[in-house]
Amino acid sequence: MTAPTPGFSTRQARADYVDRRLAELYPETPVPLDHRDPFTLLVAVLLSAQCTDKRVNLVTPPLWALADSPGKMARVPVAEIQRIIRPCGLSPQKAKAIAGLSRILVEQHGGQVPRTFEELEALPGVGHKTASVVMAQAVSK
Repeated sequence: MTAPTPGFSTRQARADYVDRRLAELYPETPVPLDHRDPFTLLVAVLLSAQCTDKRVNLVTPPLWALADSPGKMARVPVAEIQRIIRPCGLSPQKAKAIAGLSRILVEQHGGQVPRTFEELEALPGVGHKTASVVMAQAVSK
């Protein structure tokens, strides 16, 4: 038997109650991809396509040692990114996407990961699923 829900004076009060209850019942699950900030999360999620999280977590430390920000990554040759991420599969496309989105972040977003689905999905290699993870885990915090 469930506890009765309290009376609500407004739709917003009801929505707030539901939000609180869901947060209690379904606490946040940490992202299994190792990351430091929205940019490293974005790249890790992009790399996870057709790849295990475990493998991504093995590949990203050398990538972050080389370049862990959009400005630094934008200066790395695509071939060097590809060499590091090769174990994740689809490395030619992913390397081009990482280099391209890094340049766009620097040139159009002040080196910051955008805070809207539209802007995220406009980045190379970023589809709705990747944007959803980034929005849920990095942007909404």
